[in-house]
Amino acid sequence: MPATPDLQALYVELRALLHKSIGTRNVVIDGDGHFYVNEVEPDGNGKPVFCCSVKIGSGKVQLHLMPIYTHPALLTGISEALKKRMQGKSCFNFAKPDPALFQELDRLIERALADKR
Repeated sequence: MPATPDLQALYVELRALLHKSIGTRNVVIDGDGHFYVNEVEPDGNGKPVFCCSVKIGSGKVQLHLMPIYTHPALLTGISEALKKRMQGKSCFNFAKPDPALFQELDRLIERALADKR
């Protein structure tokens, strides 16, 4: 089922937040509803290491930010409103734009992706 125009616009906005901070990381998928990025350096077995993604789901857009899973201290000080958008340890779900939360999320993404550019 194709994404609604609202979800597509939301995806584009969240993709832009990630895209501006990924540096030289490897973009694996960059499509209409899925943006997927790996770290530059592979793991000890030579396999790619997932970094971040944005994907249109059923009625929402999901943003995954793996550095907050491996470095949970990055979440120190985030607002309760942004915490409520979390599912699991590294995923944020949005059904509609939220400019204030997107500004906070942008700062979190910048911090999370600041190293390994």
